Amino acid sequence: MPNRRFADGEVVMGRWPGSVLYYEVQVTSYDDVSQLYIVKYKDGTELALRDSDIRTQSSFKPRKSQSSSSSPSRRSTSRSRSRSPGRPAKGRRRSSSQSRENKDDKKKTVPETNLPILVLGFFKPSENNTRSYNGEPDSTEVNDTSCIISEQKLKPDLEIERVLEQYSLRPRKEEKKKEETYSEKNILEPVKTIEKPSSKTKELEFGGRIGTFMMMLFLPATVLYLLLLCKQDDPSLMNFPPPLPALESLWEPRVFGVFLLWFFLQALFYLLPVGKVVEGLPLSNGRKLQYRINGFYAFVLTAAIIGTLLYFQFELHYLYDHFMQFAVSAAAFSMVLSIYLYIRSLKAPEEELAPGGNSGYFVYDFFTGHELNPRIGSFDLKYFCELRPGLIGWVVINLAMLLAEMKIHNQSMPSLSMLLVNSFQLLYVVDALWNEEAILTTMDITHDGFGFMLAFGDLVWVPFVYSLQAFYLVGHPTAISWPVAAAITVLNGIGYYIFRSANSQKNHFRRNPADPKLAYLKFIPTATGKGLLVTGWWGFVRHPNYLGDIIMALAWSLPCGFNHILPYFYVIYFICLLVHREARDEHHCKQKYGLAWERYCQRVPYRIFPYIY
Repeated sequence: MPNRRFADGEVVMGRWPGSVLYYEVQVTSYDDVSQLYIVKYKDGTELALRDSDIRTQSSFKPRKSQSSSSSPSRRSTSRSRSRSPGRPAKGRRRSSSQSRENKDDKKKTVPETNLPILVLGFFKPSENNTRSYNGEPDSTEVNDTSCIISEQKLKPDLEIERVLEQYSLRPRKEEKKKEETYSEKNILEPVKTIEKPSSKTKELEFGGRIGTFMMMLFLPATVLYLLLLCKQDDPSLMNFPPPLPALESLWEPRVFGVFLLWFFLQALFYLLPVGKVVEGLPLSNGRKLQYRINGFYAFVLTAAIIGTLLYFQFELHYLYDHFMQFAVSAAAFSMVLSIYLYIRSLKAPEEELAPGGNSGYFVYDFFTGHELNPRIGSFDLKYFCELRPGLIGWVVINLAMLLAEMKIHNQSMPSLSMLLVNSFQLLYVVDALWNEEAILTTMDITHDGFGFMLAFGDLVWVPFVYSLQAFYLVGHPTAISWPVAAAITVLNGIGYYIFRSANSQKNHFRRNPADPKLAYLKFIPTATGKGLLVTGWWGFVRHPNYLGDIIMALAWSLPCGFNHILPYFYVIYFICLLVHREARDEHHCKQKYGLAWERYCQRVPYRIFPYIY
């Protein structure tokens, strides 16, 4: 472990992350594990800096004037009119020895230049540290006396190169050679650097290889068990195992054909040239993928087709009659899709592999997803499955359950409970499609690969488990009063408000932290250049969007009454899922932001539930 160079309380010069500017800072502490110094700027901003980003104040002292010891020729040059430092005075002849000495001096000057760098693109930390982009402060003041500009003495970077070219401090014949040399050796460091992720996944989630293998068996079995239980007169969890149907009754080619038709119909809607095209977040190689935002248009077209089918007396409750077969068909298709995804990922470049699905273990990578963004041309398979077939299919299934309830119970109108479930979940789906662009900043898109976990989750778990309440109400109708319905509606509205406003704050801040509309938000700067919000919903709990999710999930289950716990499986599952995601996010953020995340946790102590957890 390297020795510590700076003591607590020592005043040094710290480099602002992402720039070449150094400011006077005071060392407050040192972390032996991460080997980072916690320094405090004059405006109160605290950052974690590496040892290489800190210098002593003595290294910034200006050199003494050399005019008194300059040669006669240099004194005459200084008295002449302003000219480039490398240009000799006109009319003065030099000896051959002086020319050779000056030529050698100029060669030595190139790697040891002490010219100050004026970088207009970087500013000093603002006193009101409320907005930032990639760690760069807002203030445009570059003449502040508290700002000291670094004197580079080694390999010149981009700004030094410009100064050297302006003042001709080296022979012109060598300029191109030097430029090519620096380009080949990658000496020029860009302002915004993107760290390349490690080639192999070191930390395995979900119980590693054994855990992921068991989940590939457990997840389909869970879906089958829940659907079989809902069909029973007494859907108690204690009735285990439920009566199992004959295996041949679980598969029907016609149902599988209908599922394929649905999948490729949504794929056709995805390819329509409607909606805007946006860029996703930068990948590990700095490249940004483009996505067409037209999910809401696909939903409208689907609604038009469903309405047309109903107008021509199409029996949509066919979905209810063959619900089990549809679930098996979707599971079979997701498995085939997962196999295709893994085979094609074996030929993908290293930089296109998922950081969490590149362990080298077949079962683990197959489950979590080996390739980050598998595409067929411009068709992004993961992005398409994330919102289209499963999420829109969820709404269609709920509608089929509503019609099935009316037919089975000879009702002219659906029950109030069924209306609430359909309305609440329709709002959730429409919101996701309307705010489709926000999904580009989620971990599903930016971090997780596309494998069995997401394929099964998007195509099977979402449409067939999330519709569990509507499926339950068909066979077990529950009557509720209007006051109870009003109270449940208010609860769902509170959850939705928290969910949407928290996600909007996060997404807008990630996209454009300099937006004047976000000026009221405060944040903790990090060494990565990003900020951690400490006001708004994100100053209330660390994951307010998860809190809104859980409140809405409870509101979706309450119309089913309290006769059985089965409708509340979704709530229990959702709490377990979000607690797992929260722990995963905590671990990821702690690794990414280091001590800044610890400061954030101290300021925002509650994770999901205020004053509880």
